[in-house]
Amino acid sequence: MRFGLVLSEVGQGLRRNASMVVSIVLVTFISLTFVGAAILLQLQINQMKGYWYDRAQVAVYLCTEYVEGGNCNEIEATTEQKANIEQQLEAPPLAPLISQYDFEDHDQAFARYQEQFGTEATGFVTPDFLPETFWVNLKDPSQSDVLVERLSSVAGVDEVVDQRKYLQPIFDALNAASFTAIGIAGLMLIAAVLLIATTIRLSAFSRRRELGIMRLVGASNRFIQTPFVLEGVVAALIGSALASGAIVAIVHFFVQGYLNATPSATPFVDIGDAFIVVPILIVGGAGLAAVSAAVAIRRYLRV
Repeated sequence: MRFGLVLSEVGQGLRRNASMVVSIVLVTFISLTFVGAAILLQLQINQMKGYWYDRAQVAVYLCTEYVEGGNCNEIEATTEQKANIEQQLEAPPLAPLISQYDFEDHDQAFARYQEQFGTEATGFVTPDFLPETFWVNLKDPSQSDVLVERLSSVAGVDEVVDQRKYLQPIFDALNAASFTAIGIAGLMLIAAVLLIATTIRLSAFSRRRELGIMRLVGASNRFIQTPFVLEGVVAALIGSALASGAIVAIVHFFVQGYLNATPSATPFVDIGDAFIVVPILIVGGAGLAAVSAAVAIRRYLRV
């Protein structure tokens, strides 16, 4: 009977403040959608980092007759110098760090250049202009500094380049976008908290006579507070459910449907990742509403 009375009070409060409830639903929906998108974006960034960093190579570019200064002085790397570099790659301290390496000569570099830029772009480039290169895969890409430091000053080496430095600006931009989404979501969550608190106080004010009677007959503060807290939780749960549906739809139709249909070597987040985010949104939305509603009604009852 007591439980039925609480539910009756919740339903009555939702009907009396329908416009405010709709506002809570919309604000919660939009803010939690931003939160979910930010979480998915961070998962995507982590996947991309793991995928590309593991495949990022260290390029040991050898001297050509067109390179001035450094170890080169316009002298092509000799056979002895190449053998010395290869010997260092196969001996400690570098060998334990390397999973594999490949040597690319002038003709292979020219063929790869044609494949990337087309035959029309190779009119002014000859194979001997492109450097021969040792492409090195490391067991732990974060240890590339050891390879760079060891080989940069070796005779016949023009430059040692860690390909990860080309990837880092991209990931920095993606991280900035993720933090921006989190910031916007945080502001909207604050707005949702304030709106929930205002709604609960208005609902309590509109039922001040009923609350006075309940106090006179000995109802506890917890019994009085429960319907108001549940009103906020119900509205927030509706918004959380809508946000969860939006996140699943984005992954299903846009990521898996559109992005996966375009040729790309990058792995994308999937429905499994979306369903990881859903409980976070549901629990987070309900918890946020419960806390803000409880604080609002408690302060109202003390007045």
